[in-house]
Amino acid sequence: MRIKETPLKDCYIIEPTVYNDDRGYFYEKFNEQKFTELSGQNGHFVQDNISKSSYGVLRGLHLQKGEHAQAKLVSCLEGRVFDVAVDLRQDSPTFGQWFGIELTEENKLQLYVPRGFGHGFSVLSETAVFSYKCDNFYNKAFEGGVLWNDADLAIDWQLPLEDILLSDKDAVLTPLSAKNF
Repeated sequence: MRIKETPLKDCYIIEPTVYNDDRGYFYEKFNEQKFTELSGQNGHFVQDNISKSSYGVLRGLHLQKGEHAQAKLVSCLEGRVFDVAVDLRQDSPTFGQWFGIELTEENKLQLYVPRGFGHGFSVLSETAVFSYKCDNFYNKAFEGGVLWNDADLAIDWQLPLEDILLSDKDAVLTPLSAKNF
């Protein structure tokens, strides 16, 4: 396993060591001890979530607030997504900046999204199965987020605008300037 820094403070790309042969492949998707040692972050996760989405679906930008904040370790198990993390920690040197990366079943990359970040992804393939490891339990009362098309962020979701499919909830999130996250 290798960990690469992103331009955002405390946000990392995790690249597994993949062993391929004529039978297929094997890789260790997560190892708490290695992750904590290499990243310096808490590698203890308590909840795993999986979503399946169609081409054009955009989920985000989501986070859990306050004591229910969650760090996430995310990956794409099937298909291709453009994954985005936004630093929403107001005391961070990278506050208001975003980072995006394509996660695919082929590249097997993962993105560590720390607490205090917004997170979202767009589906680039016909369908995608997406995995989230979370270090805190979900609590609906502490949901937050930032509008996916916030002009101050100017995220390129790698999809034509007319192909983007949003949930009703995601369509009405507030912009970054509202600081309602």
